[in-house]
Amino acid sequence: MGLVIDTSALIAVERHSASLKGQDAWARQFPQLAAEPVVLPAIVLAEVLVGVAMADTAIRAAARRARVDALVAHVPVVDFDAEVAEEWARLFTSLSRSGRLIPSNDLAVAATAVRLQFGVLVGPSDEKHFKMIDGLRVETLRV
Repeated sequence: MGLVIDTSALIAVERHSASLKGQDAWARQFPQLAAEPVVLPAIVLAEVLVGVAMADTAIRAAARRARVDALVAHVPVVDFDAEVAEEWARLFTSLSRSGRLIPSNDLAVAATAVRLQFGVLVGPSDEKHFKMIDGLRVETLRV
């Protein structure tokens, strides 16, 4: 088994580790995950890169970019490929028919996890919509 990291987990770590210095702060905050593989969906990488681009100062942008680069150096990025797209379509159809749609980026995270037979690691606010995916293991990060 393994875990797919959701953006909410990265945000929680960033907020919690604001006092931690160094560009590998994110990578150092996931030691409890060493027992199982951890991956980063491409859509999550895109979301954190938006955080870099939207930073209100050049210093904050550079610090965020350094954290992203360090994370990507430690955690493999999983592409949204044809197999994940097939899973996305299956999940979208199932959720749509039951009237329980979730945000499309989170659906891409869930599809990546289902395709890999991994769980999803979310921030402590708990992304309840992930729990609407039948059979998807949802782990809440404790910071």
